[in-house]
Amino acid sequence: MKKLAWGIIGTGHIAHTFAQGLAASKTGRLVAVGSRTQAGADSFGDHVGVPSRYGSYQALLADQEVEAVYISTPHPMHAEWAIKAAEAGKHILCEKPIGLNHAEAMAIVQAARRHDAFLMEAFMYRCHPQMARLVQLIRQKAIGEVRVIQATFSFHAGFDPESRLFNHALGGGGILDVGSYCTSMARLIAGAALGQDFAEPIAVKGTARIGESRVDEYALATLTFPGDILAQLASGVGLSQENVVRIFGSEGWLLLPSPWFGGSRAKIMLHRGGESKTMIVRSSRSPYALEADTVAANIERRQARPPAMTWDDTLGNMATLDRWRESIGLVYDAEKPEAVGPVANRPLAAARDSQMQYGRIEGVEQPVSRLVMGVFTQRGMPHTAVMLDDYFERGGNCFDTAHIYGEGLCERLLGQWIRNRGLRQQVVIFDKGAHTPHCTPEYLRSQLMESLDRLQVDYVDILMAHRDDPEIPVGEFVEAFNELKRAGYLRAFGGSNWSLARVEAGNAYAKAKGLVGFSAVSNNLSLARMVEPVWEGCLASSDAESRAWFTRTQIPLMAWSSQARGFFVVGDRDNLSDPELVRCWYREDNFQRLERAKELARKKAVQPINIALAYVLCQPFPTFALIGPQTLEETDIAFRGLAVELAPEELSWLNLEE
Repeated sequence: MKKLAWGIIGTGHIAHTFAQGLAASKTGRLVAVGSRTQAGADSFGDHVGVPSRYGSYQALLADQEVEAVYISTPHPMHAEWAIKAAEAGKHILCEKPIGLNHAEAMAIVQAARRHDAFLMEAFMYRCHPQMARLVQLIRQKAIGEVRVIQATFSFHAGFDPESRLFNHALGGGGILDVGSYCTSMARLIAGAALGQDFAEPIAVKGTARIGESRVDEYALATLTFPGDILAQLASGVGLSQENVVRIFGSEGWLLLPSPWFGGSRAKIMLHRGGESKTMIVRSSRSPYALEADTVAANIERRQARPPAMTWDDTLGNMATLDRWRESIGLVYDAEKPEAVGPVANRPLAAARDSQMQYGRIEGVEQPVSRLVMGVFTQRGMPHTAVMLDDYFERGGNCFDTAHIYGEGLCERLLGQWIRNRGLRQQVVIFDKGAHTPHCTPEYLRSQLMESLDRLQVDYVDILMAHRDDPEIPVGEFVEAFNELKRAGYLRAFGGSNWSLARVEAGNAYAKAKGLVGFSAVSNNLSLARMVEPVWEGCLASSDAESRAWFTRTQIPLMAWSSQARGFFVVGDRDNLSDPELVRCWYREDNFQRLERAKELARKKAVQPINIALAYVLCQPFPTFALIGPQTLEETDIAFRGLAVELAPEELSWLNLEE
C-alpha cells in the first residue's frame, strides 16, 4: 500500500516527537520539513532523516509530493498555516489547541470544508485504544450513572518568560497547553454517559494563578454538564500534580493512571462493590504513530471517527476553553480589539469567484451587497473579525447594526474592525437609532453622534429610525434626517418598522418641501408569515398588499429576519424547544409553506433555507436580505441562496397564492 507522504511545519520538540511516531506508523512516511530558516530545516532534516528541507512554511506547502502536513508551530500560528495548507490542497493534522480561540478554530474548519481537506486536531491520546475501551465501559454503565469527572494534566516546567509555555505573545499558560486535554477528556466522558460522542457544558467556572508573564501558571475549572454530571479540571505549566483521570459513578469508579500517553500496556482500574479490577489495553505503537494512522484511515471521510477529534468536537472544546479563560479574565494581546487581524495573516479582498449580487439605494454611491451582514449579537473581536472577514471576502460590503445593539458594543466592534482593516471607503454602514422609548427626532440626532463615535467614522451610509412614533408629525423626522444629511453625517435614510402609509406620507412631505425623502425601508419580509412580532413594535411587509406597494414604488426593502429566524431549518410541529420560534412562526399556513419549500429544494438540489432566502431576493422590487449567521457554516449556507432563481409562479406557489 502506498504510504501517505507527510510534511512537518515547525521544528520544535513536538515536531521531533511526531516524526519519531510517524516512522513507526503503518501508513505514513516523512518526506519534507518546513522551518522559518533554512538552517532550522537542515538541522531537523539531519536529525530525523528528511529528504526535502525548506526555509519557509510556504515553500513546503508548494511541494507537490507532500499530501498531508503536521502543524507544530506555537498556537497563534496554527490558524494561518492550517488555512494556507487547506488552500494548497494538503490534508491537515494540527497540534492542539487547533487555534488561539474558538473563532480561529471555526476559520480553520471552514477552510477544510471549503477546500475539501482532511482536518484533525492532534489530541494523540484520543487515538489510543484506551479511549475506545473507556467509552465502551461508560456506555455499558460499568460504574452506573456518571456523576463526577476529575481530570488533571499539570507539570512544572521551570519559569522562563521566553518559552512558549510562559510567553503571553505565544498563547502561553496551562489552560491552552494541557488544560485542553482535560477539557476534551471531560467532554468525551460526559458525552459517552449521555449517549453522545461528546457533550457541551452548561456552565464553566474557573480560577487560576496568573504569573508575572500574564499567563495562567496553574488553573482549576468546574464544568456542569446535562444530567447533573460535574467535572473538576486541573492544569498547569508551573506546578506538578497527579496526572490521572478519575470517574465517579453511582455504583463505582474508574481510574486511568496514564490517561494522556497510554503506552503499550495502558491500565483502566475499575472499583465497584468493594472489588477492584485492572484492565490492560495493549498497543504495539506509540500514540503519535496511532495518530498518523488515524489520519490515513479517515482521509476519504475528511474527518476522523470518534473518539478521535471530529470538527464539531474541536469547535466545542475551543468554545469551552474560551469560557474557562473568560472566567479568569485571561485575554491575549492578540485578541484585543485593536490587535485582531485576519487569521490568514494577509490583506482582505473579495474573492474573484464571488457570487454576491448587488443593488442600488438612492443616495449611497457604491453598489450595496444584497446579503447584508447583521452585527447585533457579537460579544468579542475574535469572533466578530472572523465572521466579518469571511463575509467581506465573499463579496459582502453592507453591515447592519444599531445604537441599541449590545448597549453600543456591536457598533464599537464593527467600527474597530473597519478601522483595523482600513475599509471605510469599501463598506456600507447601515445603522439605526431612536428606538422606543427614545423614538424622537432629537434622539435620532443625539444617538447618531454617539454611534459615529463608537464606529470611529464621520458618517454612516444609511441611517434608519429604528421605530416610529405616529404621534410625532412625520415632517419632523424628515426635517431631522435632512439636517443630518446636509451636515454630512449620512448619505441616505429610511424607516425600520415603519408603516408604509407613514413612509409614503414622509416622502410626500419631502417632495412638497423640496427635501430628500426615504430611500429604503427595513421591515420583515420572509416566506414565513410573522404571526406575532419578534420584538414589540416590529412590522412585517410579507403580505400581498405590502408587496404590491413595494412593487409599485420600487423603494428598496432591507428585510430583517429574512429567513424567519431559523424556521426553515428547525421548524417542526413536534419541536417545541424554542418558545420564541413557536410564538412567532408556528402556524399551519407556515408549515404548509415549509413543506413546499422542502419540495422545491429537493427539485433544485438545495436546502429549504436557500429557497426561503431566494424568495426574498427574487421579489419584483429591490430587496436586500439581512442575515445574522453566528458561525461560518451558517454564512456558507446562507450564501447558497444567491444561486437560486425563482420564477414568479414559483413565488406564488411557495406563498400559497396559486
